Amino acid sequence: MAHPGHADHAHADPGHSHGHSHGHGPAAPVSKHLRKVIAAVLIPFAAAVFIGMVVLWPGGAPAHERSGVGFDRQTQQGKVVSLSQVDCKSVNASQVPPTGDTSTPEGREAQAAQTGECKKATVEVATGPDKGRTFVEIVQPGAPRQLKDGQDVVVAYAPDAPRDLQYSVIDVNRKLPMALLAGIFAVAVVLVGRMRGLFALIALVVSFAVLTLFILPAILQGSNPLVVAVVGASAIMLIALYMCHGLTARTSVAVLGTLVSLLLIGLLGSLFIDWAFLSGNTDDNTGLIHGLYPGIDMSGLLLAGVIIGSLGVLDDVTVTQTSAVWELHQADPAMGPRGLYRAGIRIGRDHIASVVNTLVLAYAGAALPLLLLFSIANSSMGSVANSELVAEEIVRTLVGSIGLVASVPVTTALAALVVSADRPGSPGDAVASGPARGGRGRRRKR
Repeated sequence: MAHPGHADHAHADPGHSHGHSHGHGPAAPVSKHLRKVIAAVLIPFAAAVFIGMVVLWPGGAPAHERSGVGFDRQTQQGKVVSLSQVDCKSVNASQVPPTGDTSTPEGREAQAAQTGECKKATVEVATGPDKGRTFVEIVQPGAPRQLKDGQDVVVAYAPDAPRDLQYSVIDVNRKLPMALLAGIFAVAVVLVGRMRGLFALIALVVSFAVLTLFILPAILQGSNPLVVAVVGASAIMLIALYMCHGLTARTSVAVLGTLVSLLLIGLLGSLFIDWAFLSGNTDDNTGLIHGLYPGIDMSGLLLAGVIIGSLGVLDDVTVTQTSAVWELHQADPAMGPRGLYRAGIRIGRDHIASVVNTLVLAYAGAALPLLLLFSIANSSMGSVANSELVAEEIVRTLVGSIGLVASVPVTTALAALVVSADRPGSPGDAVASGPARGGRGRRRKR
């Protein structure tokens, strides 16, 4: 959603643009009393988040014996050095079809392995202690992953297997296209967002750092996933919002609105995950985590995911609502808190409609293969929704959406109260918003 203050702010004070270019448009002056009230709420909150991170800070992920299952394998980089066509029967002599019946998927697959043309790939290990060692990988015609000559691959190492079977190809190396796409994204953000885009990218890096250095290792160490997620999400929120939008009363209101909504999501999520008996252990990956770290509370991990997943969209809603109320006050400084709330909530209703749809479609898109399986099985909607895999996504979506919907009136009301409390300063504000734009730049920097 575009904010009216953006264009105005862009040319408000070219001489001082570096000093406040990441502010969110022209901010109304905030009285010292109001600044003290906001600080009285936010400083203890920020201190509690900091203390929480210090107390829960992990010393890195705890060590464990590698199981050799799924992602928990020793891997190295490799390269396909040669590729040749071979008769499947000659390399799959031991794989006799279990029955002559080709009506079953197993029978058809086994027959294809016997009669088709297979690929024989020679793969060279490119990293690790066995660098330069080669091994042979047979690719059947129906395999989902086909190899090409010269292709970079990821190989798994099984030290306990016979020497000829120690290495196998488990994936393709996608680092180059992924890095290129990330580069295009970063350039697009900076070109369009300028300094604010740069700050947003820095905030994104910091968010990932909090996630990988604090949240994940702390959960693995056995800390309560809900507490870790709340502390980590709060830290990400404080850093990202203030870094992107400046240390202003406007940003502080957005932080408070986001905090209230996160607490609501945490309470609702906790209630309904327990009530619906959602274990959080529904697929191979969560099963592997539970097997390696039995002490992890998997339903707590599910709730932590709901909180962290909702945070990004919440930030967008609360910042937009706060900005809308501020701009409405700028347009009509005489408007009282009720008028500001009514006008702001009208903007918020449009935002709710689009954001809820976004969240639902994002989760539906992620679960598309799963929904397709249920469709193939001709399952009824009731039985599909009742299965734990789908119920998890439904609870995740609805709890997150309730938090988003609630964030609009909460943030709008907070912003209306805060900006209206500064009405004695509005005549000065009216002067500042006139032709003497340099004064406003100086006022904001004070």
